[in-house]
Amino acid sequence: MVRLLPKDEAFHDVFVKDGENLLEAARALNAMFTEFDRLDERVATIQALEHEGDEIDAEIAARLEKSFITPFDREDIHELYTRLDDVVDGIQEAAETVVIYGIDTATDEARRMAGIIDAQAEQLLEALRKLDRLETAGMHLKAVHDLENEADGLSRAAIGRLFRDGDDPLTVIKLRDLYKVLEDTVDAAEDAAEVIERIAAKHQ
Repeated sequence: MVRLLPKDEAFHDVFVKDGENLLEAARALNAMFTEFDRLDERVATIQALEHEGDEIDAEIAARLEKSFITPFDREDIHELYTRLDDVVDGIQEAAETVVIYGIDTATDEARRMAGIIDAQAEQLLEALRKLDRLETAGMHLKAVHDLENEADGLSRAAIGRLFRDGDDPLTVIKLRDLYKVLEDTVDAAEDAAEVIERIAAKHQ
């Protein structure tokens, strides 16, 4: 059995906390696109979660600095929390884009992509909870990849429809940029999954 982060290791708990914060931010974004109301309030909530994520990342960095022996390579620990932070940053950017651009309605494609980010975050959290037994995390990491493939096709179709059917050029530009941010966030979640897979491969 692959054992990288024993349950009594502080790194395990703090990575789980990072994943829980990511999931909370993803759910807030999904709710924002689903309900599409109280936008300023919802953006503020996501911004607070992004700040909380930064504090968790600082805690991981501090533990890394103080630890003489780490459960796996230092560069992998650093890259994992950095990639998780990228996802939360993307969630915040997507939420802020709606308000900054004055987007007044959520398209079906945007709602579906926010739902994909939510689903990816859930799978990443489950994988992080299994960092002490990574051979059981594979199905969660595969799900993250499958969701990225789904989002990729959805994004291409959304942008194609936007330029084919869109009437107002300004609205086309706004939605194109929003789709790009959402797609980049989905890709960031896949990047985080790939770090976990690489860690597992090194310790087989």
